[in-house]
Amino acid sequence: MRYYVQDRGDSLSMDLAEQFHRLAEEQGFILDAKSPEIVVSIGGDGTMLQAFHTFIDQIPDIAFVGVHTGHLGFYADWKADELHELIKLMSNGLDTSQQLQPRIVEYPLVDLEIHRKSGVTSMVALNEFTLKGVDGTVVAQVDINDITFEMFRGDGICVSTPSGSTAYNKALGGAMIHPTIEAMQIAEIASINNRVYRTLGSPIVLPKHHHCDIFSRKSQRLLLTIDHVNMTMDDLISVRCQVSRQKVSFARYRPYPFWDRVRTAFLD
Repeated sequence: MRYYVQDRGDSLSMDLAEQFHRLAEEQGFILDAKSPEIVVSIGGDGTMLQAFHTFIDQIPDIAFVGVHTGHLGFYADWKADELHELIKLMSNGLDTSQQLQPRIVEYPLVDLEIHRKSGVTSMVALNEFTLKGVDGTVVAQVDINDITFEMFRGDGICVSTPSGSTAYNKALGGAMIHPTIEAMQIAEIASINNRVYRTLGSPIVLPKHHHCDIFSRKSQRLLLTIDHVNMTMDDLISVRCQVSRQKVSFARYRPYPFWDRVRTAFLD
């Protein structure tokens, strides 16, 4: 098995990474930073986002596994003291017996097509894309399927994936969506609503065959954030958002249902 480890960079995560390398070597795993089959994230959900974007060009060929060393690891199945068990199950997964194979679960992603005066950039979000104003109120036209839906004024707009619906989207009052549902969610960030300016004021869930375009409608500096990647620009024309045709894969070496994750993260 070819593998790679992405750690958060703190002392605990780096120590666990070294421990994982030793155990993996004993099982005959091959460390491969260019084309791994399994990418192990050791840290928090931010570490998983970093690992995802590191291997964004190889997403169809890679499965991710998360080990969390912080307080909240929504993408992580494993705790810091469970490395031996994880390695054992990963080693068993090399067996050709169907019973020993890990279960691969796939989560939807969101494709972004960012149009600027300087050109077009394509990116993919695992959690969410947000657009915010740097100097003041954002003014943006929101189109759904090439038809104008609303003119937005406020702090910004968040477009999330189903797995990202438990992150910033939840803080904005959006719904949590099970990741088997191929959809994306649009949530407003502090919209202005009065007699002059009106927005829907409610999150919107769009299916995979729909798309949304967000047009910048004044001269403004904007902060675009795709997961943990920040970009500031003053020449944005529009951003097209739609559910991606590709998905991210996670290797499940033991059951951990989505709603168990939600309960553990927010209620237990």
